[in-house]
Amino acid sequence: MSSFKALRVHQGSAGVSAVLEPVTPEPLSPGAVRVRVAYSGLNYKDALAITGRGAIMRTYPRVAGIDLAGVVEASEDAAFKPGDRVLATGAGLGEWLDGGLAEYAHVPADALLALPAGLSLFESMALGTAGFTAALALRRMLENHQEPAQGPVLVTGATGGVGSIALTLLAGAGFEAAALTGKPEAAAYLRALGAATVLERGGLDLGAKPLEKAVWGGALDNLGGEVLAYLTRTVKPWGNIACIGLAQSAQLHTTVMPLILRGVSLLGIHSVQVPRPWRETLWGQLAGPWKPPQIASRLVRAEIPLEQVPEAARELIAGRARGRYVVRIAGDL
Repeated sequence: MSSFKALRVHQGSAGVSAVLEPVTPEPLSPGAVRVRVAYSGLNYKDALAITGRGAIMRTYPRVAGIDLAGVVEASEDAAFKPGDRVLATGAGLGEWLDGGLAEYAHVPADALLALPAGLSLFESMALGTAGFTAALALRRMLENHQEPAQGPVLVTGATGGVGSIALTLLAGAGFEAAALTGKPEAAAYLRALGAATVLERGGLDLGAKPLEKAVWGGALDNLGGEVLAYLTRTVKPWGNIACIGLAQSAQLHTTVMPLILRGVSLLGIHSVQVPRPWRETLWGQLAGPWKPPQIASRLVRAEIPLEQVPEAARELIAGRARGRYVVRIAGDL
């Protein structure tokens, strides 16, 4: 193999540009694995990197893509051998390591997991970092004693990848899931995923007092900013807020009152450097009891080739997409 095709992001005097170009493979370093990529996924974080809207990559040029699934072609680590079916999410891919939006990926063995029984390569990328993040949020909430009896759990940014999967996971775990969205036309889609209630973000009274009427048992927040501040004021005693994203704002202006007078917990969800035992457990859950039904038809917006990734990234940034993009590279192997 003299070269392979990859979506690389460059930074120049005119800014950031994403270019589909040939890349010359490097010899495998000790502890590394070469994966023939079958599928990748497109996440909001990828869209930030590809469009230059966020400082995601540490160095340039860099192959984009924080997710991949495929088959091992060569390995310098005893944990993997040629022919193994594997996946990787986060772990520095598409940030300080070359990522999964390429025909081949040179990946540290520590970043890889064996594809769990119960998931196809396609399904693993239909979930990808979004599904893993939603599962991590649910795990942390359950560990901190979140129970369905506490009341409805509000998912913000509900039409996005994390939000869509979170609704399905919450409903499957017995919670009453509520969806907050800026796309009222998506109400039927959100209910099909498991939302018992759909609220329009523009009609939400955010209030201003340190404590407002407690209405939510807990929340998974993808927005940050004013909406996250609202959640701190309106979650019931001992409820949890899983803080996942900043699609609205990275700022948070609130008080300690909900924390010390209602026992509300703000749980940070970081999906990149997750201990390996956690990753293995969560992917086992996603392949087993937490596996969303009808992944392809319910969660996937479109299956696209590498050539269409930049346009899809712009759709994500503009808030026009709902659900997940799966990027077909080699396809089923």
